[in-house]
Amino acid sequence: MRWIQRFNNYRNALAKLKEAISDERLSVYSDLEREGMIQRFEYTYELSWKTLQDLHEHKGYLDIKGPNPTLEQALKDGYITDEKGWRKMKKSRELTSHTYDSDTAQAIAQDIVTMFLGLLLALEEKLLLEWMKSKQV
Repeated sequence: MRWIQRFNNYRNALAKLKEAISDERLSVYSDLEREGMIQRFEYTYELSWKTLQDLHEHKGYLDIKGPNPTLEQALKDGYITDEKGWRKMKKSRELTSHTYDSDTAQAIAQDIVTMFLGLLLALEEKLLLEWMKSKQV
């Protein structure tokens, strides 16, 4: 199943993001370390909603395409629960693509550590349960 292949990629990306995060050192990250963490966040976020989109397609939601409709359906289906946090994460992801300045990067890095990683890990747990259910069928 395509969503499971994408889920495996998501889990690998999430593991790489966790590797890049060191809460106690965040304030002294070099620009390169911060940029690397933000880059890992970018592709992990992209894989999160694309995994959800593939899961929706697997479940028969063939008309749900793109991050906004995908995240809305995931919220309805209970795969994600913190709508505000996910909207902030999406906005931060958009900012990393279109602007770069040190203050914005620092703020996004802080949010990755304090909020976004937790949201991405919670999604991993929900998708892991979904994957386990699909193996039993």
